Amino acid sequence: MGKHLEPLIKEFLEYLEIERGRSDKTVRNYKFYLTRFSDWAKSPAPLEIDGEMVRKFRLYLNRDISGRDEANLAKATQNYHLIALRAFLKYLAKRDVKSFAAEKIELAKQGTRHVEFLEKEELTRILAEPGKDPTILGLRDKAILELLFSTGLRVSELAGLKIEQVNLKNEEFTVLGKGKKHRLVFLSPEARDIIKTYLEQRQDVSPYIFVRHDKARRSKAVGEESKPLTPRSIQRLVDRYSRMAGITKVVTPHTMRHTFATDLLRNGADIRAVQTMLGHESITTTQVYTHVTDRELKRVYQSFHDADSKKKKSI
Repeated sequence: MGKHLEPLIKEFLEYLEIERGRSDKTVRNYKFYLTRFSDWAKSPAPLEIDGEMVRKFRLYLNRDISGRDEANLAKATQNYHLIALRAFLKYLAKRDVKSFAAEKIELAKQGTRHVEFLEKEELTRILAEPGKDPTILGLRDKAILELLFSTGLRVSELAGLKIEQVNLKNEEFTVLGKGKKHRLVFLSPEARDIIKTYLEQRQDVSPYIFVRHDKARRSKAVGEESKPLTPRSIQRLVDRYSRMAGITKVVTPHTMRHTFATDLLRNGADIRAVQTMLGHESITTTQVYTHVTDRELKRVYQSFHDADSKKKKSI
């Protein structure tokens, strides 16, 4: 029968880490999904994996089964398991290890994903809120919100930004995103100016752009390094300012990313360009944003449909 799955899964995860340069989080997720499959199937040999086994595994994921870590798995979560399994089977084929063909596994159909974003008036309110705080905390938080909307950065990317990375003069910089891929992002004049003002007020030596400012310790020792903000801290401050601005919807750093993409598309940006600016590997990921611009279709229809008839009526 040859090798069972555990050592092959271990080799595959090492391949993802070393040769494909996938992030630690991605490798952990793939390990979880593939280990769940292996445990459920009782560690089969690759040749034992067939269409019937995959079908039964899909039923296992789809049904509310006692003993599983989670109940009622969402379709997206079920698909994550299948995506991991397909990638693993492709790896086996590449290694000339005979098993079930990866391309025979189809993903479950999902409903249209709902994308939450801020309308122009809501965005104006949340961006204005930190400006009511004259302290360095207000400057920092204003800079965070402006940067999120200006660049569409993921919260983890923003938290890891270092001062030396950001070229304020050229209003652009390169960020290391998912899959350890670099992409170019751009600063709005508003983001550039508030970041410059914030950094000028800083007295610490931390290399990170956004750091903690302890209210209880206004004066730090000379040369003391402030700790960078965590992604969770940034999520909390975005939520706080949205509530202060009277926004009823749940607002996260990813909402700002959605708002960035929506704003570009509404103003005529090409979806391929938006894909590049967001750092999406696949255009299908970016296409979710076309749904939020559907409201523009009515305006286009009313402006351009049957234009000749409208002209005749006006004569």
